[in-house]
Amino acid sequence: MRLRLASLLAIMLLGAPANAGQFRPNRVPDAPYVPTPQSAVDAMLELAHVTSADIVYDLGSGDGRIPITAAKRYGAFGVGIEMDSLLIRRANDNLKQAGLGDRVRFVYGDLFETDISGATVVTLFLLPRLNQQLIPKFKRELRPGTRIVSHKFDMGDEWPPEQSHDVDGLMIYLWTIE
Repeated sequence: MRLRLASLLAIMLLGAPANAGQFRPNRVPDAPYVPTPQSAVDAMLELAHVTSADIVYDLGSGDGRIPITAAKRYGAFGVGIEMDSLLIRRANDNLKQAGLGDRVRFVYGDLFETDISGATVVTLFLLPRLNQQLIPKFKRELRPGTRIVSHKFDMGDEWPPEQSHDVDGLMIYLWTIE
């Protein structure tokens, strides 16, 4: 009987979803959750020239709309990094509804600690001080040619954007890692 229970437990653990352990108690987020309007999402992905060859990382992915849109519209792979487990659940619900589970995943993690070196595009809608704090991480972890697109906030005088666009009164900014 013990052997059967041990075998059943092992099967259950091996068959558990990869993200099952990501639902942990939340720490206080660095920025409040404010969804990026779909018009800005579309413009951000266009400005970054996203293609099916891209891996789009969204830092502070909230409900998952950016990685899901990148997969749906461009065929890209998407990774959302989020530290609010309730938002990850919402993002996974949205992903299931979109039917793109083979192209997008959401990871519970701190955007300052999570490895983003696999990205070819990084998207963000964070506060200016967070954008500026991320500059060394971007330059250290991202490969040349990786595009970074930010909604609403730039990275200050330290790293001026290559391009900026007004989308219905919302600013978006683009940088490319050299």
